[in-house]
This record gives sequence, structure tokens and C-alpha cells, in this order.
Amino acid sequence: MRFLALFCVVAAGLYAAEWKQLFNGKDLTGWKMVGPGRFVVENGELKTEGGMGLLFYEREKFANATLRVVFRTTEGHGNSGVIIRLPEPPKDPWYGVHNGYEVQIESSGDEWHCTGAIYSISKATARPQTSGSGWNTMDIVLKGPKTTVFVNGQKVNEYVEGQEVPPRKAWYEPVRGPRPETGYIGLQNHDAKSTVFFREVSIKKN
Repeated sequence: MRFLALFCVVAAGLYAAEWKQLFNGKDLTGWKMVGPGRFVVENGELKTEGGMGLLFYEREKFANATLRVVFRTTEGHGNSGVIIRLPEPPKDPWYGVHNGYEVQIESSGDEWHCTGAIYSISKATARPQTSGSGWNTMDIVLKGPKTTVFVNGQKVNEYVEGQEVPPRKAWYEPVRGPRPETGYIGLQNHDAKSTVFFREVSIKKN
């Protein structure tokens, strides 16, 4: 009986640590789009098209989890972002910027606006992303009020809710203020000139 109980505990732990695929590689089941932009599925990948938009996973909020996004751009300045800590389903494409946090994908900005930065809130400390149109893996670890970002296995950012942040400089930069520990996640479609591909969006509860 003791062995059986131990086996059950171990099995439960392994099950809890499994990656759950949020994008099935076929269609947008579980996802909802807001804004004029759109995502299409081509060759098992999500592709951004059109203008500004936000595709969010509407089935579940997440906390104390690792979100993995595997992406590539077609050019060095391909713009997009991963939205985290959304308190409620977004009403418009800018809702995620001002009410959640945007973990930046676009690579050509300064340290506050480049891959792995929490856009204009917390700067990236390294730039390990691949050049050109290669694939990159971004892991975003949500643990209570702390957000830690890894790009291709290298830690590039750590932000704790409430720490000092720079002043807001433009209307399109996020409104400052607290974000929840539990929230929805999404993918940003930035503009018609930026094309970004995603081949994996998965989550593992910590």
C-alpha cells in the first residue's frame, strides 16, 4: 500500500509537469481574435496578417506556470508580442498592452523594447535570439508576482510586480499599474508589414 501511495504521488507530479499544447497546429480552436488584424494557420503554423490585433486563449486563465512560445520572423524587425496577465477577455487589441504585460518579440529596439523585454516596463539584459528567420523559443515563467523570461534557454529578464519602472513616454506604451497573478494570455498581431510565425504555444503548470 505504501508503494502504491508513493507511485500515485509521483505519477501525479509527472502529470502536472506535462506540457499542454494550446495551439493544435490545425485551427484556432480555443482562441479568439479581437481587432482588425488576424491569424491564419499555414503548414501547421500560426501566421500574422493584416493590422493590429490580439489573439487570446479564451478557455483558461493561467498562474504559476511556464508559457512556451516558439516563433520566427521573416525579417529583423518583424513585430509582435506575447501578452500575459490579462485580467479579463480583451475588448480591443490595445487592451492587452494597457492591462496585461507585453513580452516583446520584435528584435531591433533598445533594451526596453526588444525580444524578451516586458515592453517599456522591464528591460532585456541579453539578446540570444537567432538572426534572420530562424526559430526562437521563448519561455515565460509566471510565479506569483514574478515574471521571468528566457530566450533560447538564456535568462533575459526578471520582473517583480511593484518594482520601480521608467516613466511612460508615449500613448502606445503601457499604462503603468499592477497586473494580476492569474490571467489570460495572447499573441499580438502588430501591423500589416510585420509577419511573424508561431509553431508552438504551450503551457506547463509549475
